[in-house]
Amino acid sequence: MEIQHPGLAAGGWAKLSLLQQLGNVGSEVSRAQRWQNKDPLLFECAMSRALELLDLSIQDPRWRHRLKELARSRELLCDAWLGGKEYGTQLEDLNRYFFHFALAARRLIL
Repeated sequence: MEIQHPGLAAGGWAKLSLLQQLGNVGSEVSRAQRWQNKDPLLFECAMSRALELLDLSIQDPRWRHRLKELARSRELLCDAWLGGKEYGTQLEDLNRYFFHFALAARRLIL
């Protein structure tokens, strides 16, 4: 799979806080939800980007104490991508989950 965020993968991601990282994942989840039943290609691309960003967070050694939560988030994102067959996960639920990280990150920056 081609890296879609080469600058972030090359170290830029490590400059962001966990709130910022997960808020950015949430942006891609929101895009995926928007395109889910409208444009399959845009949906697939947004889901791929969300997983790539989440994988970068999982690989970040600063969050090893949060690895269980990050890995579970990835598992649920994959479940939603495949139609929620395993856990009944919907993108709407994940969008709501990740939105709180984006909101918290924004409040810290302002």
